[in-house]
Order: sequence, then structure tokens, then C-alpha cells
Amino acid sequence: MSQLVYKADLLGRVRRIVVKVGSAVLSDGGGLRADVIERLAGDIDYLIGRGYQVVLVTSGAIAAGRARLGAASNPTIALRQAAAAAGQIALMTRYAQAFARYRRDIAQILLTHSDLAERTRHNNARHTIETLLAHGVVPIINENDTVAVEEIRFGDNDNLSALVATLMQAQLLIILSDVAGVLTGDPRKRPGARLIPLIADAEAEMKGLVADSAGPLGTGGMASKLTAARNAARAGIAVIIASGHEAGAIRDAVDPERERGTLVVPARTRLRSRKHWIAFALKPSGSLALDRGAADALRNKGRSLLPSGVREVAGDFSGGDCVSLLDPEGHEFGRGLVNYPAADVVKLKGRRSSEIASILGYQLADEIIHRDNLVLL
Repeated sequence: MSQLVYKADLLGRVRRIVVKVGSAVLSDGGGLRADVIERLAGDIDYLIGRGYQVVLVTSGAIAAGRARLGAASNPTIALRQAAAAAGQIALMTRYAQAFARYRRDIAQILLTHSDLAERTRHNNARHTIETLLAHGVVPIINENDTVAVEEIRFGDNDNLSALVATLMQAQLLIILSDVAGVLTGDPRKRPGARLIPLIADAEAEMKGLVADSAGPLGTGGMASKLTAARNAARAGIAVIIASGHEAGAIRDAVDPERERGTLVVPARTRLRSRKHWIAFALKPSGSLALDRGAADALRNKGRSLLPSGVREVAGDFSGGDCVSLLDPEGHEFGRGLVNYPAADVVKLKGRRSSEIASILGYQLADEIIHRDNLVLL
């Protein structure tokens, strides 16, 4: 089916756009490509001139810094962080020069996962970006790789772009890749792989698609782009994945009469902002394995998780932390915020809610996780 069936209606609702560009597009392996950054600035200026607000999520700092430091192709974590520190200056200088041609001011925002996971900092980030947009400044966001460790990393900037799009209530996310879009297979292994122009149902149509691996310059392969697109679609955001090496990709993305790349249509049922935050912005601190009855009640009946449905507890989490919910086969099917710490959930597993006070000596709630703090994946 053609994208054009959906584009006119979707674009009619677009006011705010997040554009994500990765290292494989920005770098040729020997440093930053000034021509790509200049074209990107021109395309974003074009969008702003048409009345859109635009936020740019960029990679490229480590790639630029590696060239400056002469780092190996597979550097240590410390060397990657040093490269990020050296390269971020070069990256933002290039952007400042490129946008200055269009008399556009830019602002740098460096984030870690904890900045969006902690609710106050999450809101502060949103207010900062809102203020920049209101003053006509282009916010340019990157992960703060200089200080990020595994516990506070987003994992890749594809995931970051989906979280930023949700944070800013964007209506369109454009992910610029080193391939033409979502393909029927890995083009490095299957030369006959074809472009998939439209994904109308992100949950049903994304299983088993293309490569998990990333290139030598970045951490986000096509699998991470698909995951980001699915997460954005669940927040009601349309996504276009297209080649960043081809001129006109961004302009075609907002043209209702032109097809480019792969269009991922937003989910019909939008995940509320708080539940999207629980599902995708938080990292689980542990897991709860449930019996079949509890898993079915959560999946199909909209119930809260009671102590009686918990069979196994893993992790050292505190009350209010996010945990994964596992069905009897061990598959994660949901996430939620627990009312009790792990040590107390161990004592309560398999017991009735009426026994909580006598077992613990206190009672915060009847549920281990209330349905308002639970989201199905």
C-alpha cells in the first residue's frame, strides 16, 4: 500500500518534528562530513520556514573525537568518553557554522537516561526545550557520552530520539539512516532486499525485520530504529525512516505528494504520557514472575497485580521502582511501579492482600502494582 494514503491526513496534524541523524550519515570514518551537516541545516531551515518547530537529535561526537584523538576502531569505554568530549566541540562548531548561513541560532543539550527517567529532571528538560523553541532557537540534543555509563545510557540515539519526540509531544519523528528505509532483509547479506514503504501496524508488522547489528561508527542498527519507531508509534507519533545520504529526504517527508523511505503509522490507541514514560524511559530494577492467572488478569482484564499472583522475585528494587513483569514462559509482557521493596515482595508472594499488614507490620496498598502504574508491552 502507498504511503500517500496516510500522509496527507497525518501531515495535516504535524506542528512539531524531531529529526534524528546518526554517525553513519554524519561521518565518513575520517571525521565529520561538512556537506551533510550543511544540507541538514538547510533542510531544517526549510521546515522552520514552513511553520514547523524542529528539534534535532544528533550522533557524531564520538566519531569526530576519534578522528581527533587517532583512536582505534574499537576503543575502550574511557577512550570513547574522551572522544565524545573532544568531538562534541567539533560537532557543535560545524552545526553553528551551518545554521549561521540561515541566521538560525542553536543550543546544545546533553542528556543521560537518568535525566528523562527522573520525573523532575524530565520536566525540566521539556521546559528548557519548549523555551528554546519559543525563542526560535534550534535545540540540538545528544547523549552525554562523556559521563554516561551503562546504567544511565540510552543505548543508542534512536531510542533517545523516540523519547525526545514523546517528551516534546511531537507529531512526526524523522530518522535518517544509512539505508533507504526499512528493508525486507539485511542488504549486506541479501542483495535483493526490498524497501518496505509503509508499516501501518507497528506491533504486528515489525517482527523479524532486518539487521540487529550497527556499523563501526555508531550503536544503532536497523533493529534499534524499528524499536524506536514502534515506541514512538505507541505514543501516537508518525515515523519516517529514510536515507540521510540522499538529498531531499527531509523535505519529501513533509510533502504529502511524495514518498520517501518507510512510513510507520501511529498506533490507533495512544499510550498516555505517564505510561509511555514507565514503559520506555525507565529501566527495570528487577522483575516479578507471575502465575498464569495473574498474567491473564493483567493482560486481558485490566487488573492490578496482587501479592497472590507473584511467584518469583528478582533484583534489589525499592518501593516506587520500575520492574519487569514476566509470564510463566519467562517472557516480559509488562512493566510497572512497585508499591513495596523487593525484600517485602518476597515475603508477600503468593499471599492474600488481607495478610499484608500482619506479615509486614504495615500496609501501603492492597496491590504490589496498581493498574494505573502498569503498562503492557
